[in-house]
Amino acid sequence: MNSAFFELTDALCRNIAGSETLLCSLSAESSDFVRFNHARVRQSGSVVQRYLTLRLVREGRQASATIALAGDSGDLAMANDAIAKLREVLVQLPPDPWLLYSTEPRSTSNERRGKLPPAEEIVQHVASAADGTDFVGFYAAGTIVRAFANSLGQRNWHEVETFNFDWSLHLQDNRAVKDGYSGFEWEPCVFERRVRECRERLELMKVPARTLPPAEYRVYLAPRALEEVTSLMQGDAFSARAQETQQSALLRMAHGEQLSPLVSLTERIESAVAPGFQDDGYVRPDEVSLIAGGRLAAPLVSARSAREYELQMNGANARETPEALEMAAGSLESAEILAALETGLYVSNLWYLNYSDKPAARMTGMTRFATFWVDNGRIVCPVSPLRFDDSLYRMLGENLVALTRERELLLSTSTYDERSISSARLPGALLGSLRFTL
Repeated sequence: MNSAFFELTDALCRNIAGSETLLCSLSAESSDFVRFNHARVRQSGSVVQRYLTLRLVREGRQASATIALAGDSGDLAMANDAIAKLREVLVQLPPDPWLLYSTEPRSTSNERRGKLPPAEEIVQHVASAADGTDFVGFYAAGTIVRAFANSLGQRNWHEVETFNFDWSLHLQDNRAVKDGYSGFEWEPCVFERRVRECRERLELMKVPARTLPPAEYRVYLAPRALEEVTSLMQGDAFSARAQETQQSALLRMAHGEQLSPLVSLTERIESAVAPGFQDDGYVRPDEVSLIAGGRLAAPLVSARSAREYELQMNGANARETPEALEMAAGSLESAEILAALETGLYVSNLWYLNYSDKPAARMTGMTRFATFWVDNGRIVCPVSPLRFDDSLYRMLGENLVALTRERELLLSTSTYDERSISSARLPGALLGSLRFTL
């Protein structure tokens, strides 16, 4: 696919007129999907797709079109036809005042081969590890490609192999335990251990659930629960545009509010799924510090925001959202989590998160799946669903007690249109208090 893409774009660029600039972006994948129910295959399939986005720029104007590539000789004719139509559109458009793209060619190439067994082997692992359970899951794996080329001579290639397995174990009365496993190298022993741990937690779910009154409780948020919190923040909290227009959820941090010194968040591209370049041709730095020691650091600045607000571009995507978010690890050992929690709630998952007061970074959501009451460092029983409503400045600020030393790599499970390239590497978080309202 590498040579085919650059041969195609070279041919397209040879037909570009002197005052025109052509920017070409490729989004492609070759993926296997398997859906499980009762630890048996219910649906399976494979997808191979390649989409080429063409942006034609001339005299401060731009127009774009996206076409699906078949991988044969017809792709060139179809792409040339799309460019001809873009030329017709350009003359009708006004100049774009915030148009900015890289005019200094910086070519890169990155290929990260994973260790992914055939989908048939995954099925055998599930049948063995989850036999006798109501195991419901969705497995997606394969190669993801992002590439860029322009008529100025720049060539960028990014190819990575990943897998993502999202599953839950269910009891008859709708109680469930949810977990997942994702990364670049499938290790059967890791998958088997995680399913075994889910089985153990499912046994705990058989104990009658306790209903707790609204109050503040000491809480441990597992990495997947913390991911829901950071995912809500990623919408626009770190966006330069949102900060400049006073729409960021972290607005108070821009005026001196702080989180705990334990909190450091970084956009770290070098070891993630996302490519080290973006669709305007800019090569991204290996990392961008977003929050350092509890203080707001740099925003994510896209090309358009850099032009509009006279900021320094740092390779952000057009939405200015993190694609490879990392939170610094703490010192709490995983084996000491229950003892450190002492008495309170062990929260495995959260869902339905939204802002209840965005300018104050206050959010609300529900506990989900396996949430347990812990007494004197021992899990006692599951807890009925609870709604929390609390601010980020309390959760990851004054009430943050510790972060775990071990962090978990969490790949986005989104497969709408295509497999997502977003990821997060997060620890668990021990909170001295979290406010539950329902």
